[in-house]
Amino acid sequence: MSRHTLSVLVENVPGVLARVSGLFSRRSFNIESLAVGPTEHPDISRMTIVVSVEDQPLEQVTKQLNKLINVIKIVELEPGASVQRELLLVKVRADASVRSQVLETVQLFRAKVVDVSPEALTIEATGDADKLDALLRMLEPYGIREMVQSGSIAIGRGPRSITATAVR
Repeated sequence: MSRHTLSVLVENVPGVLARVSGLFSRRSFNIESLAVGPTEHPDISRMTIVVSVEDQPLEQVTKQLNKLINVIKIVELEPGASVQRELLLVKVRADASVRSQVLETVQLFRAKVVDVSPEALTIEATGDADKLDALLRMLEPYGIREMVQSGSIAIGRGPRSITATAVR
């Protein structure tokens, strides 16, 4: 199985997310990551969907997605031809005995501390999935108390805009 990132432009109307995720569910594909947000056009939203599937079934799903009434355009974003990022917030045990070591790790990963308490630090980091996984492995020995990670968001490299071609 291979990991695929799809950028799906949809009309910004109620029910679209349910229809799109339902299509993946009916095909028994597990969505690894799903992020939905506005684009530069207020009437269009972008769904970034990361899914692990064989290449052939993915083609079937994209054909089915294209048939949904509110789907405007689908583009598969290749890792080398796109910029992909996730956001991580992680609360780590960091009392006085280990705080300097945790802060050193935060700096190494170009993350930042966004909340401090006597017993813990809350850290914000952005990057690709590999970077965030590596940061978590480094922080794990100190004690991860809580974490939340966003879905992947992605955009193609270069000057082209898939939104501009969709609204012509």
